[in-house]
Amino acid sequence: MTGSAVEQAIIRAHREQWARVVADLARRFGDLDVAEEAAAEAFAAAAEKWPRAGVPPSPGGWLATTATRKAIDWLRRESQRDARHQAALTMHDDTPLEPTGPVEDDRLRLVFTCCHPALAMEARVALTLRLLGGLTVGEIARAFLVPETTMARRITRAKVKIQAARIPYRVPSADDIRRRLAGVLAVVYLIFNEGYLAGEGSDPVRADLTDQAIHLGRLLRALLPDDGEVAGLLALMLLTDSRRPARVSRIGELVTLGEQDRGAWDRTLAAEGTALLQERIRVVAAGGGRPGRYQLQAAINAVHMAAPSTRDTNWSAIVALYGQLALLDPSPIVRLNRAVAIAEVDGPGAGLAEIDRLAELLDGYHAYHAARADLLRRLGHGPESQAAYDRAIALAGNPAERTYLTRRRRAVGETG
Repeated sequence: MTGSAVEQAIIRAHREQWARVVADLARRFGDLDVAEEAAAEAFAAAAEKWPRAGVPPSPGGWLATTATRKAIDWLRRESQRDARHQAALTMHDDTPLEPTGPVEDDRLRLVFTCCHPALAMEARVALTLRLLGGLTVGEIARAFLVPETTMARRITRAKVKIQAARIPYRVPSADDIRRRLAGVLAVVYLIFNEGYLAGEGSDPVRADLTDQAIHLGRLLRALLPDDGEVAGLLALMLLTDSRRPARVSRIGELVTLGEQDRGAWDRTLAAEGTALLQERIRVVAAGGGRPGRYQLQAAINAVHMAAPSTRDTNWSAIVALYGQLALLDPSPIVRLNRAVAIAEVDGPGAGLAEIDRLAELLDGYHAYHAARADLLRRLGHGPESQAAYDRAIALAGNPAERTYLTRRRRAVGETG
């Protein structure tokens, strides 16, 4: 096997096996620090040994066995307490371990531990990316624009809180899943959104975060194949990410959906997302429950992507879908998006009237002012449109969005 083939095998093993190995160690040893450290050492050992000895027939089994031994060694090095030392000895097992059997439950334990509601959202995100995504502390810190030491403290505090609060590391019950799955999905979607259109920093898109979110979505889909909202979130992320190649221009400007080159979209991702959504539609039609918020958002994206152009979009269907979504999530953001769709059906005046009802709720949100500026432009209110664009530019954190909004504001002045 060539060096590049071995390197690709290691990368693939890290993506496919990291969460399995960490989850298995966490179950065996009951300590997230041990699980994280031993898993990292096992993958480091693979990077050292596989180029010389070759990729083992069962990479997952090799990594699980190596990580278990590393965990025992780590406990021996780090802990001088007899009880813990003896516990490590009794847990030692030379039998090669295969990533089969209850590993799915192990990973589900880990998902619900990382996303426990007792933890702050920022801690849930950091732990999820570290223990399930396999990102280094440095990578997570760079993604969220904080010093590595700050992120390390954040992760450490979260682990300490898990231990101090005696948060159970166990297979979630049906009641646990029903009560807490929405929080888990929110963590994954937050990671995706931060990558797809970063709120701060010089990079408009952070593909490492969108890729990690989709990876976590696939993991949840494998663990909970019958849950409609898990499928809906994965479909939503796949459909949205399929447009990434057309999202930012060569000069670093945001390209809105209406201006995107639809031929540049990733059709493989789009087809996968569409197939997931169609499966859910069949289930719902057969009496399988009402669609949730992620399924509805995925359906809205699918309507957009089915049209050959913005002009040909079925805007009435989008207004109706946003109406259903507002019943589940009556947030001002949903109402804003519905207002934009209403403008396409009933004209910019109708859309503006809807948007203006949200003034007090969304005054600090750049997209509110951007949408309002565009509708004012279409109505011929140049000075008011420019003022709204100025407010949107001041609030926007993403550089690609600022560049786009600045161009649009300039165009209003040139035509006014």
